[in-house]
Amino acid sequence: MPNVTELELNFYLVVAFVILVVKIFTFVNALMFSGEAYEAAGKLTKPAWCLILGIGVAVNVLLLGSPISFLNLIFLIAALVYLADVRPALLSLTRR
Repeated sequence: MPNVTELELNFYLVVAFVILVVKIFTFVNALMFSGEAYEAAGKLTKPAWCLILGIGVAVNVLLLGSPISFLNLIFLIAALVYLADVRPALLSLTRR
């Protein structure tokens, strides 16, 4: 029977992995749209979003011991804003 510490550690690792996957997905997704699409959608420029999301991935990788640190949470919020606001706007421009 697993003890509470093992369960906490496993939960912590799953959360850390999910956060990393979300950040990597948003960064790669941001690279796939053209710079003109960002301008047409009225959002920050492509280099700005790629920089924000890329730094978020780097911070997550460098701070592996703490996925819920202040910096990681800030960049997770940025990734979630991208997913909730920017990505749908970009997709609506490229759909045919």
